[in-house]
Amino acid sequence: MKRVKQFRLFGLLLFVLFNGIVSAQEMPFINAKISVSTEVKSSFIKDGRLILHMTKVRGKEPRKGGEITIGVTPMDWDSKVPFNFTTKDKNVLVLGNFDGKIKSEMCYFQVVYKQTMDDGQENVPGNLYSKLDSVKISASISINLNLDQLITPTEVVDHKFIKPVVIKSRLLSDFFGHDRYLKAAILLPSGYFDNPGKTYPICYRAPGLNGRSHYINGLIAEKEFANWWFSKDAPQIIYVFLDSQGPFGDTYQVDSENNGPCGKALTEELIPEIERLVRYDSKSHQRFLTGYSTGGWVALGLQVFYPDFFDGTWSYSPDPVDFEHFGLINMYADESIFYNWFGYLQPSKRTIYGEPTRSMKDWIAAENAVSRTGNYLISGGQFGAYNAVFSPKGKDGLPALAFDPFTGKFDPEIAKQWEKYDLKKILERNWTTLGPKLQGKIWIWTGDMDGLYSNVATRFLKDFLDKTENPKSDAKVSFTPMAGHCQEWNDKAALTWISKKVSELKK
Repeated sequence: MKRVKQFRLFGLLLFVLFNGIVSAQEMPFINAKISVSTEVKSSFIKDGRLILHMTKVRGKEPRKGGEITIGVTPMDWDSKVPFNFTTKDKNVLVLGNFDGKIKSEMCYFQVVYKQTMDDGQENVPGNLYSKLDSVKISASISINLNLDQLITPTEVVDHKFIKPVVIKSRLLSDFFGHDRYLKAAILLPSGYFDNPGKTYPICYRAPGLNGRSHYINGLIAEKEFANWWFSKDAPQIIYVFLDSQGPFGDTYQVDSENNGPCGKALTEELIPEIERLVRYDSKSHQRFLTGYSTGGWVALGLQVFYPDFFDGTWSYSPDPVDFEHFGLINMYADESIFYNWFGYLQPSKRTIYGEPTRSMKDWIAAENAVSRTGNYLISGGQFGAYNAVFSPKGKDGLPALAFDPFTGKFDPEIAKQWEKYDLKKILERNWTTLGPKLQGKIWIWTGDMDGLYSNVATRFLKDFLDKTENPKSDAKVSFTPMAGHCQEWNDKAALTWISKKVSELKK
């Protein structure tokens, strides 16, 4: 153990020294002055997060991805006077450096004011942002930006076969003390209007991280999919896009101490309303789930948590389903999320050839920068979402942090409580009762070179399922060699497999 700690200390020293050299060469000193225009002052909310994005790439909105991100929370800023900050301020978090491969003398920048309390994301309705501006790169840059744009909602496309659904959730409204709404978008099968008395199978599609119900717009806009959906070969299934909006990021559609009774609201409020609108017959036992990435975890998780309510799940590239193998991390035994047992920086992403492309330390630093608390807690990102769903509520009313945002050190008491959402542990501990209910209901497939290392957890879940008895699990778990994260996801393929299951049920 002493040698491991020495390796970690040495690795940390090298990391700090290297980062210091790079930062000194490529990170300019920034002075920023941010104003709020008269047009959007009525929409301004105090204590949001200012996020300055910078890039050397011309023609790209920096707020949708840049080389440098700078975050600060201007406490008690009332917007009547401009807010000034510099990158020398201790409460200003700076992430990244300019890409030396891009030969440009100009820097393009844009600022976002993240203020929407019911949505942890940045580029979402209710937040403010500035127009794109530019400046010549130098060792010291002074910029003036004006918050004059308000992000407005994206509506579900107007289409005969698409029905948007928005309902007020009594359960979530009571939990938060103000009105909260649930959303979904329904894609009807081609024969729906020709058969007014017919009931159809229904499939709930859980989106990837922070997905929205209006993503149905993109699917129906795909010419190949649309032509297939309205052809005689398409399955006659109702396809429902769920929405994962939450105050801390993706809610994972499950009950939690921080996001409230999301699973209960889904199964007792939203789904009954959807099925009333489309005349689904619950006695038909053809209520299915599918999804990829975060949606893959949700699709499997909902089937496990509600084994009698749902009748089958097709989960692709799910987020880690075993927290002892949370990527390459053991949530219950590791000391730090930043370093592995050999003292090296823990990788968080890789190519399909195994080359690490990002460290866990950098991942968390990126989430720290965009959160109004200055840590990943309200980042709206992957770990902000994980933490809000899996951790208990802290003494301050916000999610308790499972690990320190700057050292990566785990809080073992908090991490232990993640077990309530560890799908493999849930199945291991309750197989006698869950096993019979899940027979004929689980299909999981993923790439064996998942870019987020999520396939590791799926491997261990498969090992467990293969060894089960009383009953012997018939779950289908498969791996595609050399395929990356969500590389093979396809709505058409998922719907075709579900249609095959429906045909088998009719025999």
